[in-house]
Amino acid sequence: MVMKDFVSAQEVAEKAGVSRSAVSRAFTPGASVSAKTRRRVMDAAEALGYHVNHLARGLMTNESGIVCLIVSELGTPFRSSLIRAITQQLQNSGKIAMLINTDRSDGSVDRALRQAIHYRADASIILSGLPDKSITQLCLRNGQRLVLINRDDDQPGPLRINIDDQEAASRILTAFMRAGCQQLAFANSEVGTPSLMARERGFVAAAAALGIEVAVERHGSTGYEAGKVVAQRLLTRTNRPDAIFCANDLLACGVMDAARHQFKISVPDQLCIAGFDDIEQASWSSYDLTTFAQPVEMVAREAVAFLAAPTLPEDAGEVRSLKLHAELVWRGSIRGG
Repeated sequence: MVMKDFVSAQEVAEKAGVSRSAVSRAFTPGASVSAKTRRRVMDAAEALGYHVNHLARGLMTNESGIVCLIVSELGTPFRSSLIRAITQQLQNSGKIAMLINTDRSDGSVDRALRQAIHYRADASIILSGLPDKSITQLCLRNGQRLVLINRDDDQPGPLRINIDDQEAASRILTAFMRAGCQQLAFANSEVGTPSLMARERGFVAAAAALGIEVAVERHGSTGYEAGKVVAQRLLTRTNRPDAIFCANDLLACGVMDAARHQFKISVPDQLCIAGFDDIEQASWSSYDLTTFAQPVEMVAREAVAFLAAPTLPEDAGEVRSLKLHAELVWRGSIRGG
């Protein structure tokens, strides 16, 4: 089967009976072209199946409209919701998303990003704390606008969007105290991203201010199975916790299932549990998990607004940070909630 070449602007010009430059102006917002000429060009383009070659145009204007999403843990519910919100905002602003998976720690990430840069990607959004900081530096060296989500990179230039994790940790401690909890624990993974560690540090510090020691357990990746392992470690201690704050909802679901099914512990009567992210599963009746909802839509709007702005702000050479509030969602996994 012989594939037909793409229809060229010259073919559209010939069919419409106008110049090649008139076709270009007709497809350029704000360009000077009469309504009659624009209509003839559009009719010809529709008849021929013509589409503007944005890659070629990007080479001339130095703007391709491509934004790289540099992502890890693609399969997790929270990451999926964040990608969905950001890609929708990008599409609304006329941008195209190019996804780069950073779950592997070898050179494939660097190669993929360099390939995206070869396509003249205008900007990148790094959606997690896992990718190495050298990725950030590579984006900046190639003149990209850059948004960092839930990271602690301190290079000047990008917009950093973080959640106030420590403030959230302090609020959940208050909830545990009001429920009468005395033996506190924090369940975390070994991933060590800035946001996960900020929640842990915030919770431990807030408890220490009240003279309370927190038992901390970390294991594996930030997922359901790790939550089950952490629960087994915590719930076999001599001083078994009666409240566990989990670094995210997937860990919390694993902790809750292990507590109920392996140790026959009643939640929340004997054990209060809280998570973070407010994934869909948190609202299921089998979990009914008290958790924190990250402002996903606001994160997406702020990120794309920064990338789509015609000019960078005057302080673009400085470290620009935006700290957002996570809303506490009360459900049945804490007594009194």
